[in-house]
Amino acid sequence: MSIQSTDQIADLITRIRNAVIVGKNEILVPASKLKAGLVEVLAKNGYVKGFEIVEETPRKLLHVVINEPGMNAKISEITKVSKPGRRVYSSADEIPTIKSGRGMVIVSTSKGLMTGKEAKKNRLGGEILVKVW
Repeated sequence: MSIQSTDQIADLITRIRNAVIVGKNEILVPASKLKAGLVEVLAKNGYVKGFEIVEETPRKLLHVVINEPGMNAKISEITKVSKPGRRVYSSADEIPTIKSGRGMVIVSTSKGLMTGKEAKKNRLGGEILVKVW
């Protein structure tokens, strides 16, 4: 297995989705600023319990705690919207709402990663990366 994935966000989302399906409560993935930012937004909104960056050799790892042991995960479904072959961009007015506001999208804006609600509030558009509920 290769350490470097061609689409690092898709790799992170797939690992989280697979861990939720099999009932694991934590995962380790190769770290990057983008992945840390994405997990930070998920943690701020209560979809994951927390995360930390672990200094390892040859590279840093991102330790993501999805939920407490014995508890159910908050994530029902997590999917990647924008893909390397088809990028999805949206203006602030056209950012979608997921499951009538019960879910969220994560948007990459000029001010960094944020939820769709925050992007609408700040009148920022950008690339829609992930939708989760």
